[in-house]
Amino acid sequence: MEKIVEQGLLYDFYGPLLTAHQQKIYEQLVYENLTLNEIAEREGISKQAVHDLIRRCTETLAGYEEKLHTIRTFRSLQESADALLACVKEERGPVSERVRELAGEIKRELA
Repeated sequence: MEKIVEQGLLYDFYGPLLTAHQQKIYEQLVYENLTLNEIAEREGISKQAVHDLIRRCTETLAGYEEKLHTIRTFRSLQESADALLACVKEERGPVSERVRELAGEIKRELA
């Protein structure tokens, strides 16, 4: 399950950088949860071709993350916003309220 979640996250961030054909195949695996055989039948190609394309796409997407760190930065920003909210959870006053507002804005932007 963790692998498919990671593939989905990679695709969410970097999927538009794949070709239209790669996107179509990858989406069938990640979002539609089809098997390699089902994708192969649907696309009229071999199971091995689907397997190879998925492997190459996953390697490509992981390579983008390795170079760009977009997902790592996204997660870090989420954690920072959560930490800010936790720090001012019980606090009252204009500064605390402003921190809550800003942290909320960050979280909404990241959603």
